[in-house]
Amino acid sequence: MDYTNKEYYTNRELSWLKFNERVLSEARDAALPFFERMKFLSISSSNLDEFFMVRVASLKDMVNAKYTKPDLAGMTPEEQLKALSEAIHEFVKLQYATYQKMIQQQMKELGIHLIEHHEELSKSQGEYVDRYFENQVYPVLTPMAVDSSRPFPLIKNKSLNICALLDKKDSKKEETEFAMVQVPSVLDRMVRIETKDSEGITLIRLEEVIERNISKLFLNYNVLGASPFRIMRNADLTIEEEEAEDLLKEIEKQIKKRQWGEVIRLEVEEGIDKRLLKILKKDLHIATEDIYQIGGPLDLTFLMKMYSLEGFDEHKEKTFTPQPVPELPEGCSIFEEVKKQDILLHHPYQTFTPVVRFIEQAATDPDVLAIKQTLYRVSGNSPIVRALAQAAENGKQVSVLVELKARFDEENNIVWAKMLEKAGCHVIYGLVGLKTHSKITLVVRREEEGIRRYVHLGTGNYNDATAKLYTDLGLLTCSEAIGEDATAVFNMLSGYSEPLGWNKLSVAPLWLKKRLLSLIKRETEHARNKRVARIVAKMNSLCDPDVMAALYEASSAGVEVYLLVRGICCLRTGIKNVSENIHVYSIVGDYLEHSRIFYFENDLQPEIYLSSADWMPRNLERRVEIMFPIEAPQLKERVMQILDLQFRDNVKKRTLLPDGNYKIIKDEDAPINCQEIFRKEVIQKTKQLKRDAAKKQRVFIPKTHMET
Repeated sequence: MDYTNKEYYTNRELSWLKFNERVLSEARDAALPFFERMKFLSISSSNLDEFFMVRVASLKDMVNAKYTKPDLAGMTPEEQLKALSEAIHEFVKLQYATYQKMIQQQMKELGIHLIEHHEELSKSQGEYVDRYFENQVYPVLTPMAVDSSRPFPLIKNKSLNICALLDKKDSKKEETEFAMVQVPSVLDRMVRIETKDSEGITLIRLEEVIERNISKLFLNYNVLGASPFRIMRNADLTIEEEEAEDLLKEIEKQIKKRQWGEVIRLEVEEGIDKRLLKILKKDLHIATEDIYQIGGPLDLTFLMKMYSLEGFDEHKEKTFTPQPVPELPEGCSIFEEVKKQDILLHHPYQTFTPVVRFIEQAATDPDVLAIKQTLYRVSGNSPIVRALAQAAENGKQVSVLVELKARFDEENNIVWAKMLEKAGCHVIYGLVGLKTHSKITLVVRREEEGIRRYVHLGTGNYNDATAKLYTDLGLLTCSEAIGEDATAVFNMLSGYSEPLGWNKLSVAPLWLKKRLLSLIKRETEHARNKRVARIVAKMNSLCDPDVMAALYEASSAGVEVYLLVRGICCLRTGIKNVSENIHVYSIVGDYLEHSRIFYFENDLQPEIYLSSADWMPRNLERRVEIMFPIEAPQLKERVMQILDLQFRDNVKKRTLLPDGNYKIIKDEDAPINCQEIFRKEVIQKTKQLKRDAAKKQRVFIPKTHMET
């Protein structure tokens, strides 16, 4: 069969928008605690910002370059932009309907009074706001006029601004002038009003404070109208790596350009003065379809700031503390424990601390000779980076690949790269034309038996902050075969050494895709030969044409395919003789589902793999990624249990329907929320460990002795 038929596929960008709709649906779920719903509405807004800056920007670049090749679903870039524009305008309407009809109303019920417009302020509240403006805000502002000697200013990407239409006092000429002021990001956007007539918690947004007092910025003028606006720019970096003499300097230069890329979206307040809108449209060179007139506050990410309001714990999810890893008790030598057995880590249910301790112990262990690690995204105050720097200062051989091209983390990674170099680490800036997205650490240790290699492999970043928010799996092992492969990976990254073959690891961009396709093909052949065949896979995104065609072929041969895809899924279900055996689900919950798990039945001899790679062309063809096997029987069983529970979820799991929509299919069974159950299970396990430890410490006194 021909599996390239455009009817078999969904456009990638429209599929992503369906994912963001699932995020927004969490904000609309009355069963969730109120502050969690606010958080999801905020996340849907920040997701959309990034989508514009990267994906919409990329499509606009294609259109400008006269690129007309259709995608898998048969849509040209121009057709995609048109379809997206219509869909996003509808999505934004739904966002603000959610805000106005659900969020605002419940805020009031909880005693949170958010002043939407400064005209609503009472006299005493107005006086309080005016004093706040004069003391805290006015000194920070820089009003900018536009006239023949002062051109239209360069407006920073994602910044919130207020534009105003002015005319000169006492002037007989009927001339209007345009001016603007940036809402300073250095000040809190939410201002708390504390007056006697303010009930509960009363808040007002900073832009409303400025708009109320804007006449104080233009003393010789009458303000005819003022309105907030916000722009989004093309932030997709274009780096000519082949020609860049110094990649670090080139990326630093491109980051600065990001602030001044082409304007691709303009958000304005609904009811903005038509004259102001005309000026913005002309000077920002933006098309009508890229203007979003918003019926509410611009940039809903301010709701995330409100999450930290105190006194509302009963309206938030209970704070969960990641639990200890039973195989790695406090104070143990991680090297000694890993020597006994491979150890599986399940974040955020289990703490990320062992991964940090692994590096910290290696940094101070006199027997450790070398540490090698890849870093893609790390936290702002990374303990791992500090440990690597300390290791270099202690005389260890430390090699670190810092991926400078990690989108929106470039600046952060440049800072870490310079710091590590200063500490004496050998820093590699990634490979030309490829992003290094793999998560691997190698520690080389001298022991009595000789040199032993300890390896950590993971599905998520070495980021101690996101490890509390993302679900990921990691493996600690001293397998000789994996150790050899890990050495080969770092030799490949730091030099030109391409291994002839691999023991256990599959590495992109050269080997991983071939391995995946061969595993899918093996299941297909098993099905054709009436053997037991099944594929179960969990990932963030699925849009690789070759992999999807292979899955369609497997389904046609009778392979049952179960996919858990959090985000983009370009594959369609329910197509007769093509995808009738493919079942696709998605989970959007408290934690961002980030782990990649691949299960192949293999005629009752199952193989399980974890990976840093999604099934996307960029991961399989343009990045350095690693897929690694889970082979210890008890660990395989545990991963299978994790997968099983996620597929049995009937609270957060949505099913992809043949029409491309996702739906939670309710059943009569007891509710199963996999993330909630994982939390309960690790807490129970920790309590049991404490009970067992207490029993060991308890001194046994015979009853007869007590009687005596």
